[in-house]
Amino acid sequence: MKSDAKPVYMKLRDVIAAAILDGEYKEGDMLPSVRAFAADQGANPLTVAKAYQLFQDSGLVDVKRGVGLFVASGAVAKLRHFERDHFVKNVWPDVMAQMQRAGVSPAELLALC
Repeated sequence: MKSDAKPVYMKLRDVIAAAILDGEYKEGDMLPSVRAFAADQGANPLTVAKAYQLFQDSGLVDVKRGVGLFVASGAVAKLRHFERDHFVKNVWPDVMAQMQRAGVSPAELLALC
């Protein structure tokens, strides 16, 4: 059985990524400050800074010194690619195995949706 234990900074990264993919933050939009996001999430600002650093390192945000972090152009496409790859490699195999155990085909599942 796989462990769902993720470091807090990765969970925060997932929250930010979901907000970008869901359109809460569009390309060019400013992300909340580290302190504001930490307060909103009940997290340590240093942990939020680590999550934001992941976005900087991946080129998903542009830094404007003294102003803040902005969602970079192309960030949505990059995040979708990452999410798709993660799903196919890490989520789908377990889902497919559970479907096989339950006797549910992909066609049946799609018909239910």
